[in-house]
Amino acid sequence: MAEQRENWSSRTGFIIAAVGSAVGLGNIWRFPYVAYDNGGGAFMVPYLIALLTAGIPLLFLDYIIGHKYRSAAPRAYKKLAPSGQFVGWWQTLVSFVIAIYYAAVIVWAGSYMFFSFGQKWGEDTTTFFVSDFVKHTGDLTSVFVPQMFIGLVIVWALSILIMFGGIRKGVELANKICLPLLLVLFGIMVFKAVTLPGAVIGLNAFFEPNWTKMSDPNVWLAAYGHVFFSLSVGFGIMVTYASYLQKNTNLTGAGLVVGFANSSFELIAGIGIFAAIGFMAMSTGQDVAEVASGGVGLAFFVFPKIISTMGASGDFVGFLFFGSLVVAGISSLISILEVPISAFQSKFDWSRKKAVAIICGVCAVISIAAFSTGSSLVLVDVIDHFANNIGIVAGGLMSIILVTWFNRHKIPSLLAHSNRISSVKLGGAWIFMLTVITPTVLTIALGLKFIDLVKTPYEGYSSTILLLFGWGVVVFFGLGAFILSRMKGIHDDEDDKARAIENAR
Repeated sequence: MAEQRENWSSRTGFIIAAVGSAVGLGNIWRFPYVAYDNGGGAFMVPYLIALLTAGIPLLFLDYIIGHKYRSAAPRAYKKLAPSGQFVGWWQTLVSFVIAIYYAAVIVWAGSYMFFSFGQKWGEDTTTFFVSDFVKHTGDLTSVFVPQMFIGLVIVWALSILIMFGGIRKGVELANKICLPLLLVLFGIMVFKAVTLPGAVIGLNAFFEPNWTKMSDPNVWLAAYGHVFFSLSVGFGIMVTYASYLQKNTNLTGAGLVVGFANSSFELIAGIGIFAAIGFMAMSTGQDVAEVASGGVGLAFFVFPKIISTMGASGDFVGFLFFGSLVVAGISSLISILEVPISAFQSKFDWSRKKAVAIICGVCAVISIAAFSTGSSLVLVDVIDHFANNIGIVAGGLMSIILVTWFNRHKIPSLLAHSNRISSVKLGGAWIFMLTVITPTVLTIALGLKFIDLVKTPYEGYSSTILLLFGWGVVVFFGLGAFILSRMKGIHDDEDDKARAIENAR
């Protein structure tokens, strides 16, 4: 017999977990640079428009599908339409792959928490990270990195322990600890940063609007792309989380809280990061443009340099910054893992403990084997780029097209379900955004990225690496989704009957 589906203890518990999922590494190291590079203060205009016309509408769609059909992503989409199971499994496998490499980034940040004391990275922060720490040699290598192995074992042991606790005693409890801790750690770091000499230089660079950028379509695509990634939509997380909600939860109210809480944290992150960058620019006599960078470069090349210019107090700031990355990473990792755990539980009627043991066990073995070597930097970079720009975007686009183009007759029942229990009522504007605006933008973004990846080898990596770990991962999403959607599930017959009854109404 299948286990009774768990629930969040309250709507607040769900919101905390959803915000914990949305607020991840990308908010801290991606958003500030994306905003700075795409018009500074002026970027807030396309960012807010993207949030309102794509991010939140798709977040609502994920919530409604998960809550109405009360299932993991593959089964929820299958209840909507038989072909939807492929979409659900695509999103599930994207989460599965992201979890494998995400753990490695958490280990990087965790190691740097301790490197901050005494600023062990020395003068050349780039060489320390690339050569001394991850032992990257420029290509795939089997060089064993003990500190990565130990770190990955700890991260996976902690993650498995949390996931064994279930929804209330595991995921929800962990987020109730992680989110306040993140706010405290990062809040202190931001306060310290804005009081530094030269902070205003960085803040001026961050907020000064460059209105000429608004005519560049790439700026608008960057805004839509970032909002899409940042909210954890398009790869099954919010569908899964919403499936654990109580039956009469205010869906749209919760969605607005999550959406704007996530954006508020990004803005705070931008203030803290660019205040610190302004301090470094003044200390070294460089321009902000020379110092600023995004992603791995910001976290592990630039920020350690900033810390080194602070003297002894830099140890504390470094601990806060990298501690924030670890906490944000853990809260996001457990939400990512919940997607495949719930999906396989639902498909094969596994117990919670069996699903956690198998899914987390497989992820942990692959993660530890692949990322305990000097290849970790290459693998994280390539897999992350393809999983985000192709996997997540395609997964979100397919879910929108499935609902609004091929199953339009289901939209009234989805609207009725949401409007019956939600404070903010949805109607024609929501349908228009999901039918026209969001799929148009995502199709353009996906097409341009696909052309770019085919024409230009990403970051100059060899074709072998890109085929195996870039395009190979995309093939894994498609082929894996096809195979899993064709396999007989324990609930297939009852779902087919339920769908036939709903369609007959």
